[in-house]
Amino acid sequence: MRISAAQRAENENRIRAAMDRLLRGEIPPGGKCDVKTLASEAAVDRTAFYGNRPYALLRLEFERRAQALQDAGEIPDRREAQIVRLKAANNRLKDRLEQSEQRNDELSEFRAQALARLAAQHEEIVRLREAAAGTNRVARLPAARTASTVIGPCS
Repeated sequence: MRISAAQRAENENRIRAAMDRLLRGEIPPGGKCDVKTLASEAAVDRTAFYGNRPYALLRLEFERRAQALQDAGEIPDRREAQIVRLKAANNRLKDRLEQSEQRNDELSEFRAQALARLAAQHEEIVRLREAAAGTNRVARLPAARTASTVIGPCS
């Protein structure tokens, strides 16, 4: 079915108005900032936006403007913006988790080395005590005095 020039101009005006609304972020519930939503908002058949159809140039303009907004860091579709934000947060959390796991591995390795050193030191102390107990030439020191016996009673 052919449309008149007036109908085509009216459709183009509706498409441009819908395009402006979508790119401002006024996206209807259940919609996206895409050609399908543009067509439904403008009450135009979606197939008219593809190939050599009448509104293919408007689709290209819409996609170009949407890409320019995304390149500028603005995402008109709140849902898409939320997805981008959540992906970035997810990546930050993955990085933090990886750093935490690496730190835990380092601390576990340090703990194992410390325990091994303590065990070796303990074995050396036990060996030296046994060697000292077997000889009579080692003199034992008197027990350490507490601070109250050294200073004396308070007056």
